[in-house]
Amino acid sequence: MGRAEAGRDAGRPAWHWGGMKKRGTTATSAAVLLTASVFGAVTLAGCSIDVPDPAAPSVVQQAPDLATPTITPGHDAEAVAAKDLPFSAGGTLAPEFPVGISDGLKETPGWKPIKENVAGESQYLKSDGCLVAAKVSINQAPLALGDDRASTVGLFAYLDPTILPDYLKTENLRWGGDLDKPGPHVEVLLLEKPAAPGARAIAVMARVFSTPATSIYISVSCPDASTLASARQDIAGRLIIVPPSA
Repeated sequence: MGRAEAGRDAGRPAWHWGGMKKRGTTATSAAVLLTASVFGAVTLAGCSIDVPDPAAPSVVQQAPDLATPTITPGHDAEAVAAKDLPFSAGGTLAPEFPVGISDGLKETPGWKPIKENVAGESQYLKSDGCLVAAKVSINQAPLALGDDRASTVGLFAYLDPTILPDYLKTENLRWGGDLDKPGPHVEVLLLEKPAAPGARAIAVMARVFSTPATSIYISVSCPDASTLASARQDIAGRLIIVPPSA
């Protein structure tokens, strides 16, 4: 994600399905997440999304090691991390402890990191040309509209008012656990842009975790629908969402 341009209208959506804004001069720069202290921008194959990150002093990324969460008084983080986290269970998380994203893709055959945990953002390139960017943002309380699903729908609506709830699909990603063992899952919302002839196939997955005021964004841009499907399988199995440590 990079610094938002000065003078940009706050809240103006940058991803329009009818005509995407073009940015960047290379496929790599156009398919990565850019970070900003106030606004984060998800950039995919020339399409940009601006995401509010109000007054964030910094973006926090959990350590890649998926250590067992500690247990704090009144909250059993280990028990929460051991179960699936559907949208309806978002309230079981503790406040003030952010969710993270692991770096499991860098050890996956065919993938290599091109940016590692820079201001909460990591980027990965696959040998077939797919590009993945993953970012964690904190201080997301202004996006909390109720439960996590409503908050995430609201996030997409903020990005572009033309993105209706019916365009979003529920997707499951890994929720903690060991990389090479079966584990619980966390629900996110998926927005997918089918590839037009000669254009790249794009998907964005996101979730607002209202209680800890954290949001996660994972974007993927691939040469075509087939490579996108393969990349999404890798993401679902290897890019683990890390539960809060307390």
